[in-house]
Amino acid sequence: MTTDEMAAVDRVAVDGFGLALLSMMENAGRGLVERSGIGPDDRVVVLAGAGGNGGGGLVAARHLHNRGVAVSVVLDRSPAGLSGAAARQWGVLDRAGVAYTVGPPLPDTDVVLDALLGYGLQGAPRGTAAEIIEAAPEGGAVVSLDVPSGVDATTGERPGVAVRPDRVVTLALPKTGLQAVDCDLYCVDLGIPDAVFHEAGLDYARPFDDATTVAVERV
Repeated sequence: MTTDEMAAVDRVAVDGFGLALLSMMENAGRGLVERSGIGPDDRVVVLAGAGGNGGGGLVAARHLHNRGVAVSVVLDRSPAGLSGAAARQWGVLDRAGVAYTVGPPLPDTDVVLDALLGYGLQGAPRGTAAEIIEAAPEGGAVVSLDVPSGVDATTGERPGVAVRPDRVVTLALPKTGLQAVDCDLYCVDLGIPDAVFHEAGLDYARPFDDATTVAVERV
């Protein structure tokens, strides 16, 4: 899907079908954990922004915390600057006592989960988000949610700094820009009915069968 097609799917799912954003966010975060290859002794840092992608990352942090994994969060703004679904997800983590910092430097870690910026990226990352991306390691043990932060979801272009992961866990369907990203690719079922895709104008064939995440074979 392109950015515009994913936006149409989200709009139809929420406004047309009444699917809750928090429900899709929960599936995104759980799927990210399931396909990140994190072990019980790993130290994990979640990079989270204020949008839907950041909310999914915060869900992942909660699931890791619940499993006893050492996880901390790096936000691109003060928690007071979060709103909507991301703020609700942060409220749970805050009450649970999950550690966080705002901006770089990143804590020592074994795995980085990148959930800073989603498919709605317009132009180069700026401000604290750009500083966090610059501080992120390249390659091994970096997993991006949906698209790598700083990469255009439609074209694959990098208009500024961008995360370079070794794995992407994308949502609903792969974004066209991921063809330009050299890494392992998995796709997470958000629980969106087939009819949503059809109403959004997409020729959709469900890829998941009985699974909630699938590996994507590149062609």
